[in-house]
Amino acid sequence: MYTKHVYRALDMIRWTRYESMFFFAFITLVVAVYHFFDLHWLKIPWAPLALIGTAVAFVIGFQNNSAYGRIWEARQIWGGIVNTSRTFGMYVQDMVSDEHADVKLSRGEKEAIVKTLTYRHIAWLTALRHAMRVSKPWETAVQEKTNKEWSAVVHPPEWDSSVEEDLKPYLSEEDLAYVLSKSNKQTAILYLQSHHLRDLEEKKLLWEFSFLQLEQIIAELFNHQGKSERIKNFPYPRHFASLNHYFMWTFVFFLPFALVPQFVEIGHEIMEAQPIAGEFFIWLTVPFYVKVAWVFHTMERIGRTGENPFEGSANDVPISTISRGIEIDLRQNLGEKPEDIPKQFPVKYFTEM
Repeated sequence: MYTKHVYRALDMIRWTRYESMFFFAFITLVVAVYHFFDLHWLKIPWAPLALIGTAVAFVIGFQNNSAYGRIWEARQIWGGIVNTSRTFGMYVQDMVSDEHADVKLSRGEKEAIVKTLTYRHIAWLTALRHAMRVSKPWETAVQEKTNKEWSAVVHPPEWDSSVEEDLKPYLSEEDLAYVLSKSNKQTAILYLQSHHLRDLEEKKLLWEFSFLQLEQIIAELFNHQGKSERIKNFPYPRHFASLNHYFMWTFVFFLPFALVPQFVEIGHEIMEAQPIAGEFFIWLTVPFYVKVAWVFHTMERIGRTGENPFEGSANDVPISTISRGIEIDLRQNLGEKPEDIPKQFPVKYFTEM
């Protein structure tokens, strides 16, 4: 039985198989031309190619660091959403009280208020994750061939349902109509939360200090939302991404014309001692070139795929799983039956398909 590490290795090989086959075919063609047509005079000095390779390595490193920074920042934001959501659920359950109210509430009425506020928060999470999955013009990684294959079987649940459909279980008809009429649905939901809290404070179902505490939570949720939207709506600078892509392919294209002559020279040096090995030593260029080209290309592609942490690719921040986890926590703490609470989204590996 495969371990997760084996699955990940197989996923990586499968993910880059078309480029690997191209590298193999390209270097085989170049070596064959050198070997059979005696074009050993056609070579590029290592010095300029080494400079290009060094520049490409630096730019790829910069891109990957920047992409990882965006991913890590997005994960921190959604980690903050997890903590703030749990705090909100706790505050709502403990702070809604009719102790100072003119009209006392039954236990069922109080539970209904707590449930409405909690479900509306889940609706906010739902609207926010759907907004983060809306495709932007610069999000092109999922359009690549192997990424399309991956997306056909492993993709975010937001691609299979509409925001309206997913909001229905959590909002009243009136609230749903209001939210759907707004372009920024997650902001509309937080406005509804704030209005509802204000109404509860006026009815003395919330102590004034409790109201201020909950309003601070709403403000913190706005802060998390704004940070998440900033990452979604501001792309990694395209001139860095595009030039890096072209530089990498330039290096990969010219590399054989410096690498093959080097192997030819080594073959000539061992020709006297090992005639057969010396004659065919040039063919060792194939595995070495494929490995070097694969490393440069894969690192560059990983950086490109990680530029947009909410795009829907395999390297995304798992906001769907995070949101569902928060929902499960909140609904369990409401005392709902396990069969009424949705299950966590399943984890899948491409090689299992």
